[in-house]
Amino acid sequence: MNYNVRVATPADASAIQAIYAPMVLDTVISFELIPPTVDDMAARIAATLPTHPYLVAEVEGKVVGYAYASQHRAREAYRWSVDVTVYVDPVVHRNGVGRALYQQLLPLLEKQGFHAAYAGIALPNAGSIGIHEALGFTHIGTYPEVGFKHGQWHSVGYWRKPLCAVTPPIEIIPFSEVEGL
Repeated sequence: MNYNVRVATPADASAIQAIYAPMVLDTVISFELIPPTVDDMAARIAATLPTHPYLVAEVEGKVVGYAYASQHRAREAYRWSVDVTVYVDPVVHRNGVGRALYQQLLPLLEKQGFHAAYAGIALPNAGSIGIHEALGFTHIGTYPEVGFKHGQWHSVGYWRKPLCAVTPPIEIIPFSEVEGL
């Protein structure tokens, strides 16, 4: 399949919410307990874009997946680290959507000056582990039984991918100032 990957806009919120809501309700992939509304998703997209990429993948104009980056931690010394997330409509799982999104997202983060990307994966999740490791992420540890959802405890593994290796690091360039997608 051929995917068009582009920067998301708040107008994509309905399609993104439709992909995400079942993940919240029916799985432990997300640790949210109540799906955000379409308005919530639009606000999240708008709040993310000035500083971090938020991308969608489309097939024939239909959004089938999305990926975004977010602040890793609040303390200033963490500013060169970034968290990444990808969600794909189950209808198109294992067709390269997640890979297509990450192949656009990760170079943008490197251009921005981020030193490393981190992904948290609720375990078990062989598909998510597979794509992250195929794209160069390395498992760095697991928080055992860190979240409680659907009546049981769940562990989260963390994976890391090196990005910009400059020392000392450059100042992070806001996404709104980065060209290249």
